[in-house]
Amino acid sequence: MAAADRVGVVFVSHSARIAEGLVELARQMAPLARLVAAGGTDDGRIGTSFDLVNAGIAEADAGAGVVILCDLGSAILTAETALDFLDDETRARVRIVDAPLVEGGVAAAVAAEAGDGLDEVVAAAESARAPAGGAGATETGVDAASVAAPPTKAAPHATHTRQVTLINADGLHARPAAELVKLASTFGQRVTVNGTDAKSLLGIMSLGLTKGATIVIASDDPDGREAVDAIAALAESGFGEH
Repeated sequence: MAAADRVGVVFVSHSARIAEGLVELARQMAPLARLVAAGGTDDGRIGTSFDLVNAGIAEADAGAGVVILCDLGSAILTAETALDFLDDETRARVRIVDAPLVEGGVAAAVAAEAGDGLDEVVAAAESARAPAGGAGATETGVDAASVAAPPTKAAPHATHTRQVTLINADGLHARPAAELVKLASTFGQRVTVNGTDAKSLLGIMSLGLTKGATIVIASDDPDGREAVDAIAALAESGFGEH
């Protein structure tokens, strides 16, 4: 899929360096996504700029939609003002997402890289929000207890399972986790890694799996074998790092 077919992501920050750094970070996991920095004022000071945000939306928009993430309240106001000046057709495919700028932005970028639609990219960004009360199930579907002590067995109703020992030096850190999620997203079947949704970047990264850890890839979908085998093969290869 070409970059022109993907949802764009705009990072709005009071600091141009922060916005540019976030694009640099997210691009390590989503090199083909349309990622745009819109930070600082027009003359380089701390603040936000209507013109920069408006230009960022235009640059990120290729017709598939745009997700905007902001750092502070006034950045949201600037983004909302920019939306007010868009034509109706463009405004309908631009969303301002209430999510942490770093975690939400990275999750959105990976979802966009995978070719997900606008609603899915928004959901990926929103999955970075902390759950109410700080415990229990998160919006990614990851239970807090399972993150603290990730299970190494497949769900009891799993139809297909594979067990793999991680061989790459840094385990499931950001880049290989993103590769796993992007691969999982190419399949319609639900697949889990140690009980966590394989399509949730933040869920996979939160498992904290290092070199030598055992992962159980599983699916309870009768048609999930191909997806399980593909993810297992990716892990066995060391995610291209070994």
